[in-house]
Amino acid sequence: MTTGLDRSAGSSAPRSEDVAKLAGVSRKTVSRVLNNEPYVSDTSRHRVLAAAEELGYRLNHAARALASGRTRSIGVVALGTAGYGTASLLVGIEQAVRDAGYALRVVNTPDGDPDSIAGALESLLEQGVDGIVVSVPIVEGEVPLGVDVPVLFVGAPPVFAAARTLTVGVGAHQLARAATEHLLDLGHSTVHHLAGPRRWYATKDRIEGWRAALADRGAHEPPVLNGDWSAASGYAAGLGLASDRLVTAVFAAGDEMAVGLIHGLRESGRRVPEDVSVVGFDDNPVFAYVSPPLTTVRQPFEAASGEGIRLLLHAMEKPDTELPPAKDPPIELVVRGSTAPPPSP
Repeated sequence: MTTGLDRSAGSSAPRSEDVAKLAGVSRKTVSRVLNNEPYVSDTSRHRVLAAAEELGYRLNHAARALASGRTRSIGVVALGTAGYGTASLLVGIEQAVRDAGYALRVVNTPDGDPDSIAGALESLLEQGVDGIVVSVPIVEGEVPLGVDVPVLFVGAPPVFAAARTLTVGVGAHQLARAATEHLLDLGHSTVHHLAGPRRWYATKDRIEGWRAALADRGAHEPPVLNGDWSAASGYAAGLGLASDRLVTAVFAAGDEMAVGLIHGLRESGRRVPEDVSVVGFDDNPVFAYVSPPLTTVRQPFEAASGEGIRLLLHAMEKPDTELPPAKDPPIELVVRGSTAPPPSP
């Protein structure tokens, strides 16, 4: 089928009248077909579906044309993991969306694969969401899709085109810097870093903050160790670092890795914090009650979620106006019993 419509790449999304014109039917017939109503001939139904597919018209455009023209819902594409940070961020988003009077629709992706993200986006768009939040900390390449509603990216750069893209972070760079500076302020000559998986944006941000703190103090930068966010990977790193008596301070990019690291160090005869100080990242409340209680930096999940949804709502409800200035997330160091000055030579 060839179109008689002049729709340039920068034009607005196709409308029901565009589908009707291309299919050679009335708008009422288009509505009946897309809403799966009876009393439509097979020929007309086929023409409408073919025209809708050619124009890239989705059912949500028809839904938006009804009544108030909005669904008052926000979709979330999230990584399918039960990790503390990911889950806490999702809880914060849910609360902020609910407080704004919108419904929330969540679609999980297994591993950040571009095709799975595209499928999740398509699912949300078909439900007629007014905006989308992408909370996927891993994306392997560009997502082959354009989205006609505003999109908020949390803790990650945009990876596909949208009607309007926004980004908000949790201040991971500054938090990592604060964790490293705390150890340097205690008198440690340098700080080793147990990072997360290489593919994660959060890993890169925390490495950059750690490096910046060391560079500002003129401290030596040790090689980065990579874990997988689990306590088991922290334990393995602790066993490896224990044999190096020059290691007196470690910043772990996640609380679970930090607790595993402490276990590995202590099992190998290194005391924490008398011999080695350890700082985590997230402030999972459980780790205030381990031995020793974990010093960490607190991720501002609630503040970041609220700020992100505030900006997204502005883009949704006032699309032709400038965004208000973004507020910086708070930086909070939680000092407990796993850090101390370095041992005497």
